[in-house]
Amino acid sequence: MSDIAGNTIDGKILAAALISGIHRVIAQQDLLNRINVFPVADSDTGTNLTLSLSPVLSLLSKPGEKHLGTMLADTADTLLDSARGNSGAIIAQFFQGMSDSAGEASHFTTRTFGQAVCAGSKYAHDALSKPCQGTILSVIAAFADCIVEQTAELHEQSFQTVVRQAVLRVEEALANTPQQLEVLRKAGVVDAGAKGFAELVGGISDYLTSGQITAPPDLSALHGVEPAVEVSVSDNESRYRFCTECIITSDVIDRRKLREALALLGDSIVLAGTKRKAKIHIHVDKPDLVFAAARQYGVVSAEKADDMYRQQSGTHSGTRKFAVITDSAADISEDDMERLDIHMVPCRIQFGDRGYLDKLSITTEEFFAELKSNPHHPTTSQPAPGDFRRQFQFLASHFPAVLSINLTAAASGTYEGARSAAKRTAASGEIHVIDSRNASMGQGQLVVLAAECAHAGLDLETTLAAINMQIPHVRTFALLSNLEYAVRGGRLPQWVKTVADLLRLTPIIRTTLEGRIALAGFLFRQRVRIARFAGFVARRSPTVPIEVGVGHAICRADAEEMAIALRARMPAIKKLTVCGLGTGLGVHGGPGTMIVSVRPFVSAKDIAGSRN
Repeated sequence: MSDIAGNTIDGKILAAALISGIHRVIAQQDLLNRINVFPVADSDTGTNLTLSLSPVLSLLSKPGEKHLGTMLADTADTLLDSARGNSGAIIAQFFQGMSDSAGEASHFTTRTFGQAVCAGSKYAHDALSKPCQGTILSVIAAFADCIVEQTAELHEQSFQTVVRQAVLRVEEALANTPQQLEVLRKAGVVDAGAKGFAELVGGISDYLTSGQITAPPDLSALHGVEPAVEVSVSDNESRYRFCTECIITSDVIDRRKLREALALLGDSIVLAGTKRKAKIHIHVDKPDLVFAAARQYGVVSAEKADDMYRQQSGTHSGTRKFAVITDSAADISEDDMERLDIHMVPCRIQFGDRGYLDKLSITTEEFFAELKSNPHHPTTSQPAPGDFRRQFQFLASHFPAVLSINLTAAASGTYEGARSAAKRTAASGEIHVIDSRNASMGQGQLVVLAAECAHAGLDLETTLAAINMQIPHVRTFALLSNLEYAVRGGRLPQWVKTVADLLRLTPIIRTTLEGRIALAGFLFRQRVRIARFAGFVARRSPTVPIEVGVGHAICRADAEEMAIALRARMPAIKKLTVCGLGTGLGVHGGPGTMIVSVRPFVSAKDIAGSRN
């Protein structure tokens, strides 16, 4: 206790104090989400701060010596990589300022600590294009100002006293945020980011006072706990749809010009980091424009774009007992995505040295146009575990459970990536990950059925049982227009295409019971391929009532013709959906590819009836 009570602290003490503070922030995750109304009421501040700070927790918890200057530099860099949302990016920049001020110092005096937090406050303020009072910036400034005022006195006080007084000033500033921002006053809440910072420094003070690290939270007990404040419904919605972020690295980044370029694209801009490594946070309608602008200033990585509209609608869950999420290999109509509040994690697409987020920073139409014209055949990869974890974290803090239905594990590591992310998600809701053993329209059908069950108010256990019963009976067939793209992607040798072209064969692939994608056969006579494909599917489909999905790679007229042909041959069709085909199978089939998925028809109403 004596070293903590003194007027200097070293890296070991500061690391323990920060761990204590981070535990307090994570414990308030649900509350911070509930009171989040500014700058956008997207209910994710708690989630973003948890995701931002959790990697720092791992860093600080590692055994070994902790040199203060080195530790702060590592903390700032880790935060820059992991920062999510406005508040996460601002806190990252706050620690960058502290790190730059500390330099190679092995310890802080109360005076040099005051200088460091002042630098942090200035960095955080300068990171925003339009800084606003009544936010996290106000409480950071209050914390810094109070420490500087105390350390300006002739006699030095202990860290305990200095930080405890600063925390009292932070609490006053936090309580004053509703008087500074009308949207907070109307909602009857304090600013969520400001509250998060107050919890962080409160936990630091707890450790400096007691010598005990605040215990890590029991997240399983958090769900369903009512917030300490009653939050009224807010209409504070962004004029833009996507919360977009990325990292730029370069020898020198012209931050002024970069900020000017970003200002033309959207709002809520936070530019954190250094001249060599910068983190962009911005709200826009077109994430691809942000990534394109960023590429003018260096190498771009860690691209992400969260749909704030879907987050906002999803948090008003009504009777839903769980949320539904999938990856972008599933092909689902936009109407169903919107109507059923289905969440999606984008796969990654790479054309040469240029990357995209599937269905977010590149549309399916743009993808197929690029596929035809670009000399580089694209590679597709599963979403990064962090992409899954970010969305799992958000949904599991708003719903008792989350159901993720993913691309067949036999063809991709997406399912395992989702499972891994679920295990590492620190939120109150349970997360269940299912291997669809399917792809494209077949995967999409399972996702839509699960979402319809959620909207009907069915519980997760009943829905899981229904989906697991459906999986072995879902069939997906794909008619490839030609084999050029499969050969370009290395999926087939050139001689197979040569033989198919010579004999005028059109290949059909299918999903197997095990979830593999295999050759199902060939069609002769290209002139009547749609009618013959419809007959092929009909002969392999059950005669019970069925649901059919038709997907097309920018050949809508062919898809409509296919729908007519299927209805003529399959009178048991109760529901038929036509929608555009994504990259999952489209990358191997190319423009003109058509997919038909078939499953025994069962509705959420049927499932509810069978349960009763």
